[in-house]
Amino acid sequence: MSKNVYERLAQHLDKLPGGFPPSPSGVELRLLKRLFTPKEAKLAVHLTLNREEARIIAHRAKLVLGEAEQRLREMARKGLIFSIETEGAPALYQAVPWVVGIYEFQVNNPDESFFRDYDEYFRTRSKVSRPQPIPQMRTIPIARSIEPHLEALPYERAEELVKTHKKFAVAPCICRRKAEKMGVGCDAPKETCLIFGEWADYYVRNDIGRYIDQSEVAEILTMADKANLVLQPNNSREMVVMCCCCGCCCGILTRLKSHPRPSELVASPFRARHESERCEGCGTCVDRCQMNALILEGDQVVLNSPRCIGCGLCVSTCPTGSLTLVRKPANEQIKMPINMDATWRELS
Repeated sequence: MSKNVYERLAQHLDKLPGGFPPSPSGVELRLLKRLFTPKEAKLAVHLTLNREEARIIAHRAKLVLGEAEQRLREMARKGLIFSIETEGAPALYQAVPWVVGIYEFQVNNPDESFFRDYDEYFRTRSKVSRPQPIPQMRTIPIARSIEPHLEALPYERAEELVKTHKKFAVAPCICRRKAEKMGVGCDAPKETCLIFGEWADYYVRNDIGRYIDQSEVAEILTMADKANLVLQPNNSREMVVMCCCCGCCCGILTRLKSHPRPSELVASPFRARHESERCEGCGTCVDRCQMNALILEGDQVVLNSPRCIGCGLCVSTCPTGSLTLVRKPANEQIKMPINMDATWRELS
C-alpha cells in the first residue's frame, strides 16, 4: 500500500514545475518516505497549483473536513505544501514543486542521510523528463555593476524589487548547509536567502526563517557582493524569493557551470563586455566569476561570452572599467512571467 502511495506522489510531483522524474534505484521514493507519512502522501496528490481552502481539498480527497484541516496544517508546518494563513480568513493551501519548494523548505532538516539521498537522486535520475520552456529562477546584476548608461528596468534591479515589498525574511541557504553537512562546504555566508511577502510569513510561521527589516536586506545584499555571490530571484517580475548563490554549492549554478554555454540557459537580460585595451590583467574579475567565463592569459583577461550569466560581479570591482554590462538582444532573452504562480503554470 505504502509503495503505491509514494509512487503516485512521485508521479504527481513530476507533473509540477521542475519535474520529479524516476531514478534507476528508486531513491526518489526513499526521499518521499523520509518526508511524508503514507496519509500525507495520499492527501498531497489532491493539491494543485491553485490556492484552495481545506474544504475543497477535503471534498476532492474524500476526507472529513476536520481531518483534512489538521493534516494540511501539519503538512504545511513540515514544509511539504505552501499555505497562506491570514487571521479572520480561511487558510489556503497549494502544492509546491520538489524544487523550488519542498527541498528548500527542508533547510532545518538535520538528517545527513536525507542529503545523501538527494545527491544520489540528482546524479541518477532519468534524463528523460519534460522540457522546461523557462527556468524557475533568473539572474540579476548587483547594483554596483549597473552603470548610468545601462537602462535597467525596475524588476532587473535588486533594490527596486525589494522596495515593492513590506515584509522581509531571511533563511539559511540549504545548498551551503547541505554542502557543509557533506564535508564540502565553502566560506560564504550561510544566512542569505531573502524571502518576501506571503512567502516571508510562511517561512517565519514554520520556523525556517526570521523577519528582518529593509535595512538588513540591504546589508545582506552588500555582504553578498563582497562574498562573490550571484543574485537569483524567482523568474518573474514580481519577486517572492531572492537567493544569493555561490558557484560551488548552489544546485542551479553548478548545473549551469557544467554547460559549455551557460548564457543560453540562464534567464538574464545582460552579459559582460570586455575592452582588452583598458585591461591591466589584475585578475580580480577571474576570482569573482562563478561561471569560469574569465581567464587570465599572461597579463590579459579573456572573456568567454557564452559562459557569462550577467551577474555583474566582475564589473563592480574592475579597477580600469574594462568590464561593463550590456543588454542581450531581445531574441536571446528568456520569457519572464508576471509572478511566481504564472511561472509555475508555464512549467506545468
